[in-house]
Amino acid sequence: MVMDKRLVAFSYVRSWLVLPVTPLQYLVNLPSKWIDNVRAVIHTHDNLVNENLRLKSDQLLLQSRLQRLIAIESENNYLKSLMQSAQKVKAKTLIAELMAVDSEPFLSQVILDKGQRDGVYKGQPVLDATGVMGQVVRTDLFTSRVLLINDPHSGIAVQDVRTGLRSVAVGDGYSEKIRLLYVSKTADIQPGDIFMTSGMGDHYPEGYPVGKVISVTNNPSQQFKDVILEPSARLATSRQVLLIWYEHHA
Repeated sequence: MVMDKRLVAFSYVRSWLVLPVTPLQYLVNLPSKWIDNVRAVIHTHDNLVNENLRLKSDQLLLQSRLQRLIAIESENNYLKSLMQSAQKVKAKTLIAELMAVDSEPFLSQVILDKGQRDGVYKGQPVLDATGVMGQVVRTDLFTSRVLLINDPHSGIAVQDVRTGLRSVAVGDGYSEKIRLLYVSKTADIQPGDIFMTSGMGDHYPEGYPVGKVISVTNNPSQQFKDVILEPSARLATSRQVLLIWYEHHA
């Protein structure tokens, strides 16, 4: 120590003396550096896991918002179609919304948020943007009950657009479709034919889409053809409907 302090040249000797100790210093410091590296890796892994969870959460949130926007856009498009249908109806109209659907087997009825205070009356026709849905069978002050055209108790006078053939369509409780009654085996009805309201009777005005023929069956053991129609209205999905007043009740 005295020589290192008094002789400058001895510093070179000191540097050579320190050289053998240097690997020991690195060796002693190695566990500390390894621990620091492990900590850094663990910290980075935790950050990546947390960021991944956050990104997944953000993705789910964005997807839910996107689905909501798609639903809103679809509803807006449907309302536009409904308003276009209302413009085609030459009578007073009122848009109503479904509040409840009966879930009993073989029963197809819905509850609307419009009732007697809105002028709704028993027997009033109900449409959606694509066709006839049914008719009002009961009215309360604030709500009304609608019997859909695919209910077994429903009946509607219809006419084939292609041939002019008239018939009566009733609901089929098993298939949730509608079928024609008493169709002669010689009647000219083909799959794809469109049936509209004929205006016969006192419940539905003439010229509204009811359904499209999806099957025609000639059973030798039966006296009449079995004709099944797919309803034009979206009976299972429509939320907004159109109540109409035709001339008899205007």
